[in-house]
Amino acid sequence: MSSGTQAYLAQIGGVPVLVLKEGTQRAFGKEAMRINIMVAKAVAEVMKSTLGPKGMDKMLIDSLGDITITNDGATILDEMDVQHPIGKLLVEISKTQDDEVGDGTTTAVILAGALLEEAEKLLDKNIHPTVVVSGFKKALDVATEHLRKIAIPVKRDDVTTLKKVASTAMHGKISETVKDYFAELAVKAMLQVAEERNGKWVADLDNVQIVKKHGGALEDTQLVYGIVVDKEVVHAAMPKRVVNAKIALLDAPLEVEKPEIDAEIRINDPNQIRAFLEEEENILKSYVDKFKALGVNAVFTTKGIDDMAQYYLAKAGILAVRRVKRSDIEKLVRATGGRLVTNIEDMTEADLGFAGLIEERRIGDEKMVFVEQCKNPKAVSILIRGWLREAC
Repeated sequence: MSSGTQAYLAQIGGVPVLVLKEGTQRAFGKEAMRINIMVAKAVAEVMKSTLGPKGMDKMLIDSLGDITITNDGATILDEMDVQHPIGKLLVEISKTQDDEVGDGTTTAVILAGALLEEAEKLLDKNIHPTVVVSGFKKALDVATEHLRKIAIPVKRDDVTTLKKVASTAMHGKISETVKDYFAELAVKAMLQVAEERNGKWVADLDNVQIVKKHGGALEDTQLVYGIVVDKEVVHAAMPKRVVNAKIALLDAPLEVEKPEIDAEIRINDPNQIRAFLEEEENILKSYVDKFKALGVNAVFTTKGIDDMAQYYLAKAGILAVRRVKRSDIEKLVRATGGRLVTNIEDMTEADLGFAGLIEERRIGDEKMVFVEQCKNPKAVSILIRGWLREAC
């Protein structure tokens, strides 16, 4: 049997035989618990020095020699490449905290280390681990109840308090120099997408699109009351700016689709070739005629746009963007008030979205299409600018 990192358990004459990698050590009972607690305390100690007014950044070097300088708990734990199972568990705690709340990753790990340190004292007094866990659960209930008692209700229109909450989450981050400005953008974005459900205001983070573009200054970050599509207009002859746009949002291609099965067309007369090609053109032209009849002057689709269709769209003065991400097209639906259409022939004026302005702009080295000035957008975008540095 070849040596490996896994242990193989076999029964030989009723006696378990373990085959372990050379140099491996095994621990049982209290000794195993002490080692686990020691690992958790060691990880917490690494994180402690990042907190406070004199908190220090950590410089991490990975196996490839890439350097990362940061004081973000989730980043530190992720880059540390911890191998011990308990260390990995703390990494997962940090990631879960980051996913659920977006902040407090360092605090979660330090609290876990502190609780285990106190648990070690109780274990030394021969208190069973299940009793310790039961005590922690009761303490959690008491702490939660106390927090609910001292909590201050915040109304939706209390913008000042909401800004304080947002700026607190930015403390110690790279954005702290502009945290007041960023906090204002964050509050405006969340208030815009918030909806009342069953008497409660609910804000879905998925309705706030975050677009990052290298270059400019942090102060160039802007909130767009609409959606920023990281694509460019498909044809050079199309308008790059449309005012009072009536938008068709499609989950359908503007091209003649190939059949799913192999098909053979036999042509005996050259005129039939021309008729065949003209029929394809007529299909594409009928789509554009449909848009013109409805007053459409902007088209966004998740699929492709044929070269011939691009020509007819440009000739009609219609701005078009193709292969838009599904998530972006769904946000466009919420921002513009339109509907996602899968069959162009069935599209009506009620399906169209509206935006006060659609414009292609150059941001950094790339072109992007801004759909903004929507009437009451339930999805917005934050375009983040700034120079990258190793401390991110």
